[in-house]
Amino acid sequence: MNSGKTITLAIMDAPYESANSTTALRLIHTALSQGNHVNVFAYEGAVNLTMKAQQPHPNPVKGTSVEEEAHPTTKDWIASLFALAEKNNVKLDWINCGLCVDERGAGDWIDGPRRGGPKELYEVSQSSDVTLVIPTK
Repeated sequence: MNSGKTITLAIMDAPYESANSTTALRLIHTALSQGNHVNVFAYEGAVNLTMKAQQPHPNPVKGTSVEEEAHPTTKDWIASLFALAEKNNVKLDWINCGLCVDERGAGDWIDGPRRGGPKELYEVSQSSDVTLVIPTK
């Protein structure tokens, strides 16, 4: 089913801090799977979701190795979303807020995201069928 709608999500939670980031990634996956185009505006801590240096880790409390723990990273999840968009011939436009990136030193990303600012959020929202803002609280 290809509805061809365009959805914009604005997210601000850092990775692993709350269920908001996971919920946003699941919504993006569902939208792309159903043939929709998705714009993401990541600001505040969410600019860290695409950081290239993220690494899975073992769990010494449980005594599991990196392989056994199979701890997902948000950067790998987002990379898979870009692959899904390409496979489904839809667009995923991931915009990291440049102001937020600079104040966090968070500029080393995986392939796919681009730098932008409030102007880009406004523009993608105006060209979308719906915009969803997922706040931190």
